[in-house]
Amino acid sequence: MTRRQAQNPNVCGVTAAIAVIDGKWKTSLLWLLESGPHRPGELRRKLPGLTEKVLTQALREMETDGLVHREVHDVLPLKTVYSLTDFGRELSEALAPLSDWGHRRLERLTATSSAS
Repeated sequence: MTRRQAQNPNVCGVTAAIAVIDGKWKTSLLWLLESGPHRPGELRRKLPGLTEKVLTQALREMETDGLVHREVHDVLPLKTVYSLTDFGRELSEALAPLSDWGHRRLERLTATSSAS
């Protein structure tokens, strides 16, 4: 589903929510930003394999969706900091039970593969 289709008020709520976090890096970015504001370079260093281009695109989409706040400090060189908005924090809290379920699933898979 495209981001535009997920804005249709007749779409399933879960589908609309997944469209906001769709992509390889957005849930990881949410998780990192839960701990507090980060500069883009810090986020890239903590997520090996994340390119600057993809990071910029993901953060812009998350900002458009109201999940993150971008603050530019007027110093030289410019300093940009990203933090979660209240709406982003709310999404992060909503995802916590799903994260717990995912960890239980991984434990089951580990237990199943160990028993083989």
